[in-house]
Amino acid sequence: MCRKGSGRVRAASQHTVHGEGRTQMKAAFIEQFGGPDVLKYGDLPDPVAAPGEVVVDVVAASVNAADWKFRAGQYARHAQVKFPQIPGRDFSGVVGASGGGVDLAIGDAVFGVLDAGREGTYCEKLAIKAAIIAKKPEGLSHVNAAALALTGLTAVNSLEDTLKLKRGETILIQGGAGGVAGFAIQFAKHLGARVITTTSAANADYVRSLGADQVIDYNKQDFTKIVSNCDAVFDTVGGDVAEKSFAVLKPGGRAAFIASGAEAPKPNRPDVTALRPPVPRSRAAMQRVGQLVASGAVRPPEIKLYRLDQAADAHRLSESRHFRGKLVFLVR
Repeated sequence: MCRKGSGRVRAASQHTVHGEGRTQMKAAFIEQFGGPDVLKYGDLPDPVAAPGEVVVDVVAASVNAADWKFRAGQYARHAQVKFPQIPGRDFSGVVGASGGGVDLAIGDAVFGVLDAGREGTYCEKLAIKAAIIAKKPEGLSHVNAAALALTGLTAVNSLEDTLKLKRGETILIQGGAGGVAGFAIQFAKHLGARVITTTSAANADYVRSLGADQVIDYNKQDFTKIVSNCDAVFDTVGGDVAEKSFAVLKPGGRAAFIASGAEAPKPNRPDVTALRPPVPRSRAAMQRVGQLVASGAVRPPEIKLYRLDQAADAHRLSESRHFRGKLVFLVR
């Protein structure tokens, strides 16, 4: 099943898959770590909601870089993993069942992100704590809501709560065509900041349409020779890009990193600050994302749709990083 916690198929440990009265759902899952081809599509037991939880009938689930890193076994916590495992962290759907003690009703359209460190949204149903999900804004499709859930949560926490970006400041956002960075560009403009971003020439017009004030073609230009005196950097790329980002900060500047592992890289200069956004889950945070979209401050990204049985193809594209916007599974 698809739920919070260990990400295990919990129902499988409680009853036999073919037991009388038990139903099954379709899911994309893995039975070992490895490349995209380890992803399988098939039947797994339906989830059961515990007290304080709801079962969500998933309409859409998005693909994030964390998903293929999970599939490949790149996280330390995987030493204790028991298979099968379902990837995925964010979703949109409809409440189909309740474990009791919740303030959501059957039929409510909701969207959200699983608890930190949990996987399990590539499926038709998932069980999740009601307190960390929110009602989907009316007028926002399930596909768009899924595309904006984790990206929005990450961008808002990184820029507003972690970097504390202020009106009039200048921020460099690395990898502007990606899902998180695309949301961050729009949110930074909403906060009143000047936005510089890096992307390929093919995506230059796209990031400008999101509000970027200055666009740097990372294939032809070295951003460290063009950009300086930034108040903040938000890095979604990692690797050498993350390490080089400190060079563009003004004294006292701060940088936030989401693609460099559990901890931010250490600054190579003493007068700047490196931060790793915690991205806590809460209903209030999801409502903040929903409000930004409903108000028009942020628009949904470009989206490429897949079916659940195309999970391997989606992971190949995600891992290549040669796309813009978001990849989303239309589950039902």
